[in-house]
Amino acid sequence: MNLANKLTIARICLVPFFILFMSLGGFFNTILALIVFFVASITDFFDGHIARKQKTITSLGIFLDPLADKLLISSAFICFVGIPYLRISAWMVIAIISREFLITGLRSIAAYKNVIIPADKSGKFKTTLQIVVIITTLTIIIINEAFAKYGGIPIDFFKFYNIGAYSYVIVAIEKIPYWFTFFAAIFTIFSGANYVCKYKNLLVMK
Repeated sequence: MNLANKLTIARICLVPFFILFMSLGGFFNTILALIVFFVASITDFFDGHIARKQKTITSLGIFLDPLADKLLISSAFICFVGIPYLRISAWMVIAIISREFLITGLRSIAAYKNVIIPADKSGKFKTTLQIVVIITTLTIIIINEAFAKYGGIPIDFFKFYNIGAYSYVIVAIEKIPYWFTFFAAIFTIFSGANYVCKYKNLLVMK
């Protein structure tokens, strides 16, 4: 097994650890979850770069790389839905995951017809946007946990009691995960539609 595929498998193996730390919650566990996610995201860059540079692109790598991305990103967004103060709606996450199922199905049809569907610019930007949203959201969770752990005051306290001039800033920060995820969901839908329109001929029965 080449180095690129090992990195991809390592990314898949990191997913359960990310889910574990998110499930445990708390300040330190969320920091560990952020570290795990960041490391996994870095492997996403390096495995593709190494595979192209060393010319070691394999069928296994082509299959596992998008699977690893989908597992990591879907796991993060699903975990976020379970955190009430983030206000991330389930429909956003369903839209994001549904797009991945749709494109996976399209790629399967393409493979059956011996057609390769490369990642286009919208797909690459979509993945980058999702990673940025997840890292930002994890950072905000850590900030909230820091308030709760060291100040004894969670962000929700500032929202409901409006204490201090900086409470408006805190509330604004709290809204970031919702709107970031909203725009990520909309662009993800656009990206999926772009793929379907571009390769709609594959859906024609022959």
